[in-house]
Amino acid sequence: MAIPYNSSLQKSTFFLMGFQGLEEFHGWISIPFCSIYLTVILGNLTVLHIIRTDATLHQPMYYFLAMLALTDLGLCLSTLPTVLGIFWFDAREIGLPACFTQLFFIHTLSLVESSVLLSMSIDRYVAICNPLRYSSVLTPVRIIKIGLSSVLRSALLILPLPFLLKRFQYCRSHVLAHAYCLHLEIMKLACSSIIVNHIYGLFVVACTVGVDSLLIFLSYALILRTVLSIASHQERLRALNTCISHICAVLLFYIPMIGLSLVHRFGEHLPRIVHLLMSYVYLLVPPLMNPIVYSIKTKQIRQRIVKKFEFVQSLRCFQKD
Repeated sequence: MAIPYNSSLQKSTFFLMGFQGLEEFHGWISIPFCSIYLTVILGNLTVLHIIRTDATLHQPMYYFLAMLALTDLGLCLSTLPTVLGIFWFDAREIGLPACFTQLFFIHTLSLVESSVLLSMSIDRYVAICNPLRYSSVLTPVRIIKIGLSSVLRSALLILPLPFLLKRFQYCRSHVLAHAYCLHLEIMKLACSSIIVNHIYGLFVVACTVGVDSLLIFLSYALILRTVLSIASHQERLRALNTCISHICAVLLFYIPMIGLSLVHRFGEHLPRIVHLLMSYVYLLVPPLMNPIVYSIKTKQIRQRIVKKFEFVQSLRCFQKD
C-alpha cells in the first residue's frame, strides 16, 4: 500500500500498516480478531461479574483475579480501535497525541499485569506458607493499596516515554509496522539520537518486569520448600493445585514477552509476518486465555459460571412454558 506524502500531514500523523500486502483479505482476517476481542471482553466481564455478585468470593485471591481481569480488559480495549479500524475501514492514519496516548496505555497496562501477577504470587505464598496469618496480612485495605501502588508505579514509569518521543523529529518515516503504537518502534523512526530512550526503556523493564519475575520465582521457591515439608502426599497436591491457575497466567504473560524479545533481537531474517504475529500473541493471548484458565482450574469460579448458565436456561424454559 502506498502512503501519500504530505509534509504537513507527515509531521502530525503516523500511518499504521498491520498486515501489509494482505489488504484484500482484511475481511477474512478480521473474523478471528473479532472473535478474540469478543471472547476477551465477555470472558473478563464474566469473571468480574461473578466475583462482584458472589459474596463468598470476596477474598484476597479473587480480588487479585479481578485486578487481572480489569487489566486484561483494558489492554484489549487499548488496541481494539486501531486494529479493527484498519481491518474494517482501512483507517491507517493516527495523530501523534492519539498514538502517544495509546502507547502510554499499552505499556502501562503491560506493567500493571506484571505487578498483579507478582501480587498473586505473594497471595499464594502467604496462603501456603503462613495460612494462619492470611486474613490479617492481606486485608481489604492492604489489597487496595497494592492495587493502587501497582497502577501508580507503572503509570509514573511510562509517563516520560510520550514526552521523550515528542521531542524528536521524525524525518525517516512515519510508517509503523503494527496496527498500534509501541515505544520501541516509534523511537527507531527518529532522526536524532535515541540513546536516552534506549537506556530509560531498559531501566523501566529492569525495575518492573525484571524485579517482578525475580520475586515471583523466589516466592514459588519458598512455596515449593514449604509444600515439600508437608508429610501428606494428598495435602501437597492440594496446596500445589491452588497455584496451577496462577502459574499458567505467569507463563502466558512471560513466554510471549520473551518470545517477542528474541524475535526482535535475533529474528531480523524472519518474515515480517512472524514479527506481527508474535506481537499480537503477546498482547492478545494472555487476556484471552486467563479467564479460560481460571474458569477451568478454579473450582469456585467454574461452579459459579455453571450455576449462572443453569439459571439462565431455567428462565428460558420457564418463559417457554
